[in-house]
Amino acid sequence: MLIDFQQHYTPKDLLKGDPNKATVDLDRDGNPHYLLNPLLADLNAHVRAMDAAGIDAGVLTCGSGFDQPDVATCRLINDHMREAERAYPGRFIGLAHVPALKPMEAAAELKRCAVELGFPGAVIASELQDQPLDAEGLRPFWNSCADLGLYVFIHPLPRVIRWGRMDADDLGRMLGWEFSLMTATVRIINSGLLDELPTLKIQFSHFSGGIGRYLGRIRGFQQRDKWGTGKIARHGRRPPKPFDHYLDHRLYYDIAGWAGPDHAAEWGADWVRFGTEELAFSQLVFATDYPQAVRDAGEVAAYTQAVRGLSANGRALAAGANAAKLIPDLSRRLAARRSSPVQARA
Repeated sequence: MLIDFQQHYTPKDLLKGDPNKATVDLDRDGNPHYLLNPLLADLNAHVRAMDAAGIDAGVLTCGSGFDQPDVATCRLINDHMREAERAYPGRFIGLAHVPALKPMEAAAELKRCAVELGFPGAVIASELQDQPLDAEGLRPFWNSCADLGLYVFIHPLPRVIRWGRMDADDLGRMLGWEFSLMTATVRIINSGLLDELPTLKIQFSHFSGGIGRYLGRIRGFQQRDKWGTGKIARHGRRPPKPFDHYLDHRLYYDIAGWAGPDHAAEWGADWVRFGTEELAFSQLVFATDYPQAVRDAGEVAAYTQAVRGLSANGRALAAGANAAKLIPDLSRRLAARRSSPVQARA
């Protein structure tokens, strides 16, 4: 069973841009921050791409809901996710979108998504309304997810990180998104959140921004006394267990995050090769980032085949390794496909 843990879907009534071609959305300063792609709303295209690659099911999230303060919009997105599951039995798995910084509204919608809609997880951005993921205002959200048994998928915020030097060369998406994932990872570990909530499962996208390549530096600066930060409140934080314990046992990572659909097999395989060498294989799950990083069914198939050809670990990832750790009832969900053949829908 091959599960794609990162597929983007935006309902037609929420998708802006040209309906006939991909266009880029700009922030208020004219910086590119999200690709408006008609394929986002085309679930038939999703299915064709999955069939070409041998992907059984895709986990759907909506960029409009990653940092959405309006609960009505979140409910609309979640209802569309459930409609996608029903329209294509066993092919799609929706995640909950909630106004995470509004405790009561978020808790109610998380419960609805978990109990009524049957979603296995929730999605939030790597920062929310300019607040980090270890902000005190997010503690109720994390508690609710742990209580309901929902894993949390973290994706870079569609907005460009508001650092002045990101105002050229598409650096916000190119590097800023990945920087935000690494930042969120380190902050979550050092905040003690994972120790307070021992059952909480978190999936970071993009190998957590390629954090493995920075671990030598991160581990070094975790030695607070050596670097003079041991007694500085915000900068001297250390978790009770070794830093690598959380990386290797508490967090999960998907293998998407490369870019360049015209080199799907080559660049995607290189990205995955490095990532599988840098992080614990037991914590990795397969993902394509369709239809953003890769948009053509043949390219999805080429990327999936390239992952299979990397190594035994690559073959295991393309066979669904670790998927049930985040979605325990995965076999039941996939059985719906076998008992109810998918019919293409307009």
